[in-house]
Amino acid sequence: MRGTPRGPLGWALAAVLIIAGCGGSGTAAPSAASTPKLGSADRPIVLAITPSAEVQRLTTTGNAIAAALGRTTGLNWKVIVPTSYAAEIESVCAGQTDVALIAPLQMTLLLDKQCGQPILAALRNDEKCNLSPSYNSQILVRSDSGINDINGLKGKKFAFVDPVSASGYLFPNLIVKNKTGQEPKTFFSSTIFAGGHPQAVLALYNGSVDGAASFGDARLLSPCPPVQLATGMPADILQKTKIIEAAGPIPNDGIAVRTGLPAEVTAQVKSALLDYATTTDGKANYKSLFQWDGLKEVTPSFFDSIRDAAKLAGIDVAGIAAQTPRPPATPAPSPSKTP
Repeated sequence: MRGTPRGPLGWALAAVLIIAGCGGSGTAAPSAASTPKLGSADRPIVLAITPSAEVQRLTTTGNAIAAALGRTTGLNWKVIVPTSYAAEIESVCAGQTDVALIAPLQMTLLLDKQCGQPILAALRNDEKCNLSPSYNSQILVRSDSGINDINGLKGKKFAFVDPVSASGYLFPNLIVKNKTGQEPKTFFSSTIFAGGHPQAVLALYNGSVDGAASFGDARLLSPCPPVQLATGMPADILQKTKIIEAAGPIPNDGIAVRTGLPAEVTAQVKSALLDYATTTDGKANYKSLFQWDGLKEVTPSFFDSIRDAAKLAGIDVAGIAAQTPRPPATPAPSPSKTP
């Protein structure tokens, strides 16, 4: 057996070994390496996308956008599609999402909760093919229904999009109240939240409901000639459905960053998003994602009219959103025989 050191020198050596084994002190501060740097592989920038359309398509296109942003910024990105509009806001407020592509009514909730700030708003081509920072809500029915205005939907089944959708819930509510004097819950025989704009339109096309709300025009990729149908729309969607009511203008959806995101990162992300909108790939992917034709810088006041509309409608959007689960996916339509 080997001997052990004794005396003052031995005790000192033992103390050094004990301290070294404990990391130098009993209350050592965590090293900088224990907190991954924002934008690193261990802590990527989390980009959340509103689930207003098919999750698979949003995820695929979102990943293409994130890859381009990664090349531009040198940061690592991760794309998520939350289960609902409300879940996306919760993710931002919990610090789990850094950058969010969100709907206008979501933006007001984010501002009310003081969890984030808008940095950009979408631009879309209007009916005259001019870039516009606003859009409309619409109510559709089947063309063969014999219904020509909102009053014809009394006692019928109706599809909204999501309780935190301006064009898919808030403004259609205002249409019903202003033109019928009734609340949607008593005016319609039953209502559903389809979960996305295409899903609401397809629920109508499939005959699951008698009327549906969406942004205008969710059936089209672009209103500009040559007219193109939105991804997933059956070839005869324009013949089988028609618009009977519209409302607006509504401030476009946009992009927000969470409170606390470093200013230099926010500036870098904003610049990259704007630059990407000028590239061929960027134009195609923004168009595919949410039919965006461009982006513009905005301040929180840009969304004030949405908050005013919610008050006018008497809708507790946050309360309703918290109680509303995401619905099952709407079945895909049968293949159209139209060439």
